[in-house]
Amino acid sequence: MRQKGVKSDLQESLLLCKGAFISAAGFSMIINILMLTPVIYMLQLYDRVISSRSETTLLMLTLIVVAIFLTQGALEMVRSQILVRVSARLEILLNQRLFKIAYKRSLYTGGQQASSQPLDDLTSLRQFLTGNGLFAFFDAPWMPFYIGIMFLFHPYFGWAAILSGVILIILAIVNEKSTSKTLAEANTLAAINRQQLNKSLNNAEVIESMGMLDNIFHRWLHKSHNVLELQAKASSKAGFLSSLSKTLRGMFQSLVLGLGAYLAIQQEISPGLMIAGSILLGKALGPIDQMIGGWKGFVVARTQYARLNELLTQIPADKEKMSLQAPEGKIQAEQAVVVPPGAKIPSVKGVSFVIDKGDSVGILGPSGAGKSSLVRALLGIWPTTNGKIRLDGADIFDWNRIELGPHIGYLPQDIELFEGTISENIARFGEVDADKVIDAAKMAGVHEMILHLENGYDSLIGATGGNLSGGQKQRIGLARALYGHPQLVVLDEPNSNLDDQGELALAAAIARLKEKNTTIIIVTHRHNILGQLDKLLVLHDGLLALYGERDVVLAKLAEQQQQSKPAPKVIPKTFTIPI
Repeated sequence: MRQKGVKSDLQESLLLCKGAFISAAGFSMIINILMLTPVIYMLQLYDRVISSRSETTLLMLTLIVVAIFLTQGALEMVRSQILVRVSARLEILLNQRLFKIAYKRSLYTGGQQASSQPLDDLTSLRQFLTGNGLFAFFDAPWMPFYIGIMFLFHPYFGWAAILSGVILIILAIVNEKSTSKTLAEANTLAAINRQQLNKSLNNAEVIESMGMLDNIFHRWLHKSHNVLELQAKASSKAGFLSSLSKTLRGMFQSLVLGLGAYLAIQQEISPGLMIAGSILLGKALGPIDQMIGGWKGFVVARTQYARLNELLTQIPADKEKMSLQAPEGKIQAEQAVVVPPGAKIPSVKGVSFVIDKGDSVGILGPSGAGKSSLVRALLGIWPTTNGKIRLDGADIFDWNRIELGPHIGYLPQDIELFEGTISENIARFGEVDADKVIDAAKMAGVHEMILHLENGYDSLIGATGGNLSGGQKQRIGLARALYGHPQLVVLDEPNSNLDDQGELALAAAIARLKEKNTTIIIVTHRHNILGQLDKLLVLHDGLLALYGERDVVLAKLAEQQQQSKPAPKVIPKTFTIPI
């Protein structure tokens, strides 16, 4: 957590844009002064031109007014461009931070909070800064200026303006109190509903195959109705108050005009001031009326600001880490405890072991033993809640992930390919080195398969792999893991989708990795790969049950299996590893 009183990145970014906001406020000052032009022009027409019947005076006044209006339009355009550039700069300053935050939330919650909402909030906030709603907040402080001039016209005009302004401000406060909470609740529910809908769309095949569409739809529809109900409730109140505000504003202008007529009859003001007072009141009340009309956008923007500010405060930027030497591949686990994201019970409970450089280790155990959790901790994907995982003596979290990444190859249990070509996927979307891509594909035994595709290595694939089979995706994922000859290769169930040909390719890849003295860690349920490994690590209920040389561990497993059997009549020549 950030220390109290320390500004978040959003607040610091807004401070960097302070000069631009001051410039926009300065332009607003000039614009609001120039808005007096119609009033002054009208007074001159009534009090000077009509009485003198001078066409020359009329022409000169008209030319001056046209020049002032053109200047005012130019200033408003410049003010608008300033805010456009401020909003663009704000996004440039924060989009990388928010992208990494969205990524981290997904990573550390196991995908449960995978959402682009922080970036969506930033985009919406940027759009608010360029909209007309913000201009009302720049113009509202000039209301006393207009009221002061109305007092100069006549004290009655000034007091009428104050009374009108107070009534509209009260309406604005009522609008805030009656709609902000409801709108905030509606926006929160809408975000949750949208996130759940995206998860459903990602599982369209499951939904279609088992006829779940209607059930999923009705569940989504029920929540959508709740959102619509809240939004409609808030919008109805806001719409009523906005209409009332416009009605009162028009009525107040007419009443001031009537007041001016009365004062003109009493010969306390000129006929020109009578109309000028009505126009000036409209200028004074305009920003308040505009704020009430755009209050919904302001409430949404305020909620987005608060959400971004809280998020940037809770998840500070990563500190720059000193570059370490390229890893050799030695791993140490020191009483490591791992709790999966969103869980309370650890899946790995205080394990300690050492994997030396060049070791090939198989991780065995029944389902739920903590194998995949341990792998994620070894890679630094999930943090340890207690103990340490070290790579070449350094805490795995002390490494710069961008620098460490090329030295690690990882094939997850659930293969994820990304939008792009096969060559880009294998090259990890960095600069494509054709020789390295082909070498990795050959090691994974997928080179020939790729060549038989219509566009070879340039074939485009989607995030789900397109028309590729599970085994083909797994072998392309293996090629990605082997790209660039990493020092540490971790394979989680690498043969779960492979046919006989794929099994042979995997065996050949492991043999080549061992030749290069690469550290290999493999999680597997299938026994035919164990013969290529040097050591075995057995987990049971998150605890380290056995670890050591392969043959020694296999012998102990066989002995344990025999002891657990009730007096067998025939001693089997083979055994089955309980994994």
